[in-house]
Amino acid sequence: MGISLDGRSVSFAVLECPAGAINPPHTHPHSAELLFVVDGSLEVGFIDSTNKLYTQRLQLGDMFVFPKGLVHYQSNANANAKNPATAISAFGNANAGTVSVPSTVFATGIDDNILAKLILLLSRRSKQVSP
Repeated sequence: MGISLDGRSVSFAVLECPAGAINPPHTHPHSAELLFVVDGSLEVGFIDSTNKLYTQRLQLGDMFVFPKGLVHYQSNANANAKNPATAISAFGNANAGTVSVPSTVFATGIDDNILAKLILLLSRRSKQVSP
């Protein structure tokens, strides 16, 4: 659910994340995102422009900022939670835009052979970088 204040360059969204669920990697090309946890806990992360992953475990009352245009996600890693984790996001633009990474990569008709090669290449690079 989202609310936009036209002419004020502000918008809000509510994230309800059930136990064990993930809000898949995505970006907001027109705004940074300020996330405020109002119930439960969330694991959040973003990838910076040097491909470094930053993660944080957020509890009730915690806030986190996702920089404009960077890939990020939210997850309710508590598989035993009785209630969904809930957060409110604020954006500095009435139309922050959302680009879903999985939809952009896997649902746009890119040939499966090309995607398989890409995943293999990324997997090899990841193993080279890991300690």
